[in-house]
Amino acid sequence: MAVTGLLLVVFLYAHMVGNLKVFVGAESFDHYAHWLRTIGMPLVPQDWYLWIQRFVLTAAVIGHIVAATILARRARKARPVRYVHRTRVQGSYAARTMRWGGVIILLFVIYHILDLTTGTLNPVGDRQHPYANVVADFAPDRWYVTVFYTLAILSVGFHLRHGLFSAVRTLGQRTPRGERLARAAALALSAVLVAGYLSVPFAVLTGLVD
Repeated sequence: MAVTGLLLVVFLYAHMVGNLKVFVGAESFDHYAHWLRTIGMPLVPQDWYLWIQRFVLTAAVIGHIVAATILARRARKARPVRYVHRTRVQGSYAARTMRWGGVIILLFVIYHILDLTTGTLNPVGDRQHPYANVVADFAPDRWYVTVFYTLAILSVGFHLRHGLFSAVRTLGQRTPRGERLARAAALALSAVLVAGYLSVPFAVLTGLVD
């Protein structure tokens, strides 16, 4: 679960950096989007890189969900009889809602693909002009899309904060000092990711990007 999670985190940061090119302008953003379709050419045909990436990410998501299911079942088997009185264990909001957060994120990913990848739910839906798709998507009259996007990204942030810390512990870091550093790093990395992703829709909503 830790390995698949870290693979998805790497993609999230790479995707965030690409999204931030929207602040450079339509020409630069559109060029970047088209460049992604040509990576590997002429060694491989156009769009193959994107399809390979999608295959790997899909496998990672499925592996992550399967691992989560296995861990949940192991936890139930470890305590087949429910506690008569279970003392509330102190923990972060993200830790207590990790599973539901994962479901919210999965639903958001499906919507996001139909919106900005296939263009099915996008007001413009023009693959040749991705910048226009982004601007149309987060326009002020579609404020509800920005609200949904914000809630989903915040869920990603909570999920990532707890997940990064758990992954570091799973991979061997268990000293008190190491755990404190891991918590701080997980919080900082999650905050950067949330800020990076939310900067785009709010820039469009406020007219900074149009």
